Order: sequence, then structure tokens, then C-alpha cells
Amino acid sequence: MKKLTIPVKFGVLIAIGLIAYFLILSLLGVQTNPVFSLGNGIIVAFGLYKAMKNYKLEKGHNFEYQKGFMAGLLTGFNATIIFTAFFAIYVTNINTTFLPEMLANWSSHYHVGVGIVVFVAAIMGFATTFVLTLSFMQLLKESWNPKKNRNTRPIEA
Repeated sequence: MKKLTIPVKFGVLIAIGLIAYFLILSLLGVQTNPVFSLGNGIIVAFGLYKAMKNYKLEKGHNFEYQKGFMAGLLTGFNATIIFTAFFAIYVTNINTTFLPEMLANWSSHYHVGVGIVVFVAAIMGFATTFVLTLSFMQLLKESWNPKKNRNTRPIEA
């Protein structure tokens, strides 16, 4: 059970941040503007980094790349699932005009329903999680490069 505490805790915190940000955008009436989705990436990036950093601190010298990577993925996937569930409820029950407003910006001859929009939101969350986790693991992993001894001098000819 101890293994899942960081991914669950930070996944819920990221989801709460995403939901709060979305509701603030809704109150301002700009939730359909795609520019503001950059804020989602910032919230997810911050939360994932903190989760993975805490996981590394918790493990200390026993930190392994694969386990850190899985902690990041589970954290982001938990946040994505929670936010996607909220988003599905929001567009179907809370603000039923959201979807037509959002899709009005796209010129499309296809019928786009709630299911496909929710599916795309989930896929975007999973993809963002995967890319950010890979990126942050590059910062958090131990280097395989040997440490240089600064006390040695180059051999003079």
C-alpha cells in the first residue's frame, strides 16, 4: 500500500488543480479558448515533478529509474482519469452548451459527440503524462558518467 501513496496523493492533487483551473476559466467565460490549455500542462508538469521528486527522496539510494518512471506514470494517469470523469460530467450535466461552443470554432463536416471529445481529453492527458515523465526522469536519474577527480593535473609533455 505504501507504494501507491505518492501516485494517488499527487494524482488527486493534480486533478483538483486541473478542475479548479477549468472552473476558474469557466467563470471568466474563456474555457473554450485553446490558448488556456497551456495552463493544464503547467499544472500537470508541476505536480508530476513534485511527485517524482518526493518519490526519489523517499527511496534515497534505492531509487531506480523504472520505479520512478512508473510512479510518474501512475500519478499522471490517476490525475487524467479523475479529470476526465469530471470533464464528462461537466459537459453532459453541468454546462450542456460547452461542447457546441467549443466545436463552433472548428469547421467540421463530421458529427463530433461527447464521447469523442472526452476520449480525446483522456488521450491528451495520457500523452502529456508520458512525455513529461520521460523528461523529468532525465533530470532525476543518476548519471552513469564517472566523476572527475579535480585534484589531478594533466600530464605535461
